Amino acid sequence: MHNEQITEGVKCVVNTCHYYKSGDLCTAGKIEILPRNASTSEETDCGTFKSSK
Repeated sequence: MHNEQITEGVKCVVNTCHYYKSGDLCTAGKIEILPRNASTSEETDCGTFKSSK
């Protein structure tokens, strides 16, 4: 099991992520957003996502 430290200022609604916590919180120690040179929010992706299944 991972450490459940809340990543302040990060809202996550992906309830199938291992790091998701009720209340739309993220418990990952660090987050990575991809790709470099994205020009819209639709082009971005959370590289930290890990399936909870």
